[in-house]
Amino acid sequence: MTVSVNQFRANLKKYVDEALDTHEPLIVSRKNGEDFVVLSSEDYEREKETLYILSNKNLMYQIEESLATFKEKSGRTVTMEELEA
Repeated sequence: MTVSVNQFRANLKKYVDEALDTHEPLIVSRKNGEDFVVLSSEDYEREKETLYILSNKNLMYQIEESLATFKEKSGRTVTMEELEA
C-alpha cells in the first residue's frame, strides 16, 4: 500500500498498526520523490536475515544441496537417540 506523507501524518497510529498487524510494508510517498517504508522491527529483522542468506554463497549452496537430497529422498535419517542427545 502507498499513502502520501500527509495521509500518513494525519493517520499515523492507524497506518503503523496496520503495518504491524498485516506484516505488509507501507510505502509513504513525499512530494520531493524520496519515499520511505514503514514496517515492523520483526519484519525488518526478517528481511535483513533473508538478504544475508541470499547473499551468502555457502549458505545458498547448502540449501540447494539439502533440497536436492530431500527431493531424492537420499538424505540422512536421524534416530530418536540423536535427536534427544
